[in-house]
Amino acid sequence: MSDPHQPTFWSDMQGHPTQAPLADRMRPRTLDEFIGQGKLVGEGKLLRRAIMADRMQSSIFWGPPGCGKTTLAGIVAGMTDSAFEKLNAVTSGVADVRKVLKEAQERRQRYGKATYLLLDECHRWNKAQSDSILPAIESGLIRFIGSTTENPMASMTPAIVSRCRVFHFEPLSTEDVLTAMERALLDPERGFGRYRVTCEEGALRYIAGVANGDVRTALSALELLFLTTDETTENAQAAPVRHLTLAAAQESVQKPILKLDEDLYYDMLSAFIKSMRGSDADAALLWFARLLYAGVDPKLIVRRIIVHASEDVGLADPVAMLQAHAAANALEVVGMPEARIPIAQAIIAICMAEKSNSVVNALAAAQADAEAGGFSAVPEYLRDQSYHTPHKDTPMYLYPHDYPDHFVAQTYMPQGYETRVYYVPSEQGNEAKLKARLARRFGGTKKL
Repeated sequence: MSDPHQPTFWSDMQGHPTQAPLADRMRPRTLDEFIGQGKLVGEGKLLRRAIMADRMQSSIFWGPPGCGKTTLAGIVAGMTDSAFEKLNAVTSGVADVRKVLKEAQERRQRYGKATYLLLDECHRWNKAQSDSILPAIESGLIRFIGSTTENPMASMTPAIVSRCRVFHFEPLSTEDVLTAMERALLDPERGFGRYRVTCEEGALRYIAGVANGDVRTALSALELLFLTTDETTENAQAAPVRHLTLAAAQESVQKPILKLDEDLYYDMLSAFIKSMRGSDADAALLWFARLLYAGVDPKLIVRRIIVHASEDVGLADPVAMLQAHAAANALEVVGMPEARIPIAQAIIAICMAEKSNSVVNALAAAQADAEAGGFSAVPEYLRDQSYHTPHKDTPMYLYPHDYPDHFVAQTYMPQGYETRVYYVPSEQGNEAKLKARLARRFGGTKKL
């Protein structure tokens, strides 16, 4: 019988002993082993076809932790006939890039071989580092693959992003994470398949649910659970077995025990949102407290508060949005647990505010027209005059600040949409004043 508290050695792909973490050992090695991201690497999808044909162009893999970005890059490395280099933006500098580019140039000249460069945490590079690799991407000397958890449109230099195809990775589902854990339990080479392991009902699903789409987190918890569970023997003839319990699984991810069904998270979040919409501050606070106790990331809760300050309150009480953003700022600056208080204040403010969904309705109507298309040109008097000279018969643009009440009636809509109305204020709170203002300015109609 082996001691679960002693180091356990597994073999890597070359048969050498390794103590690498389970999450690293269980990384998928082929596209068939890869879990999730069916919209990107499913049968017949663009990214899968490019990888299979070794025709990957410079790309950026963007998504949350543990969703498969680095793993997929490793699969590319294993399947390609090209050379594969890897850098981390946190530890590498311009000198490291120059070394990779020099080797790539020599490799192409001598052997006609392409080079892939995987850059982990690519959003951490500054402009000088990004500029050092830009010519190599443009010339095709390297095929760049950046991996990032941050939105590249906001966190990376536009020059790099414009030369790459951005692939957005989604968080893995609970079922995907369960699949990864079950594979680890059955794999005799890299996982725990050489041992007898039984699981109490709900143990693995609990870890998968709390992992929130992060396979790395789930496998790390599973490894801790396995290594800290003693082997037992039912009788002298039976092989020893490790029985993984739900209670031990809850401890392994360092989360509060949640003695409710597997849909709890989504049900509680839904109840929280509907309580705010329904103006019940007491219910919203209770669901908020239960979500925190369940270990839900408070950032997720604050994001929902901000959305609903606009979706359910909107211009009926514009202060609600300020309260929501103040709560988000408090969470960022003060942190938990003190930030619970300003978050609770924002929740109460949204619940007590007058309600209106006019913003949502206005946006939906405008989006429907935008998607339908078929627009005429922008009216000449509304165009940018820095490069455009209006025709002498073109109506002049009327500057509203030159008129009483800083308003003048003129058409801003494209041709054919002059009478279209999207925003219809309610009679709630501040919107009653807005409705009266619209009636005063437009006489009850947008037709001018």
